[in-house]
Formats: sequence, structure tokens, C-alpha cells
Amino acid sequence: MSTKTLSVTLCKSLNGRLPRHKACARGLGLRRIRHTVNVSDTLENRGMINKISYMLKVEEL
Repeated sequence: MSTKTLSVTLCKSLNGRLPRHKACARGLGLRRIRHTVNVSDTLENRGMINKISYMLKVEEL
């Protein structure tokens, strides 16, 4: 499962979000709106993506 990568894009602002949700975005490496990062498809990353899915756009590479 860890050989696959996911392209994650932040679509909504982090302003006014819960501190845990902000921490998940920072943990994924997202810094600003429309910032895209490639992360490995691990259970830890999937958990962070699921927690803040309402702010993200995810594509499988």
C-alpha cells in the first residue's frame, strides 16, 4: 500500500478551523490554498485526509 502516492490539494482556507484540523493539514505538508503535495498512501496519511476531507481534493497517482 505504501508504494502508491496521492496528490492532495488544499481547496479551502485554514482560518477559523479546529486546531486538530490545522495540524492535519500541516502534517500533510499543506501550507496555503491551491497548494498541492504528493504523499505516500499510508494509513496515517489516509487518517489525516479523512479528518479534513471537506477541505481537500485528493487524486490517486
